[in-house]
Amino acid sequence: MADFDHLSGLVLGLYNYWIVIALMMTGLYIVMACGNLVKKIVGLNVFQTSVFLFYISMGKVEGGTAPILTGDPAEVFSNPLPHVLILTAIVVGVAGTALGLALAVRIRESYGTIEEDEINEADISDARLGKGSRA
Repeated sequence: MADFDHLSGLVLGLYNYWIVIALMMTGLYIVMACGNLVKKIVGLNVFQTSVFLFYISMGKVEGGTAPILTGDPAEVFSNPLPHVLILTAIVVGVAGTALGLALAVRIRESYGTIEEDEINEADISDARLGKGSRA
């Protein structure tokens, strides 16, 4: 019974890492299984969010405070660097999402669809007819 309590405490104590794994696998599945380009972008955003949550979880220090020196040598500080890097990554992620959605709009204008298999079929038929690429 003690082993079960230890195991359940370990599993429940690390719930944020289980959430990271679930989000990561969900995002990866969406990217791999969906042919719609917008859904792929959403899947990348879910995957990216799981990475953000992972880094924030790793940067958490139990009992840590803001790194302001007070003279107490026993005081535990939290490292602010992971949080700052994640803020930067969020901005880059939003820019990447905007770029991906803009490309999806251009692809829709050019091909009339955002389904990956239909775009591939159109490219193959254009190559057979010698039309070249769409601009």
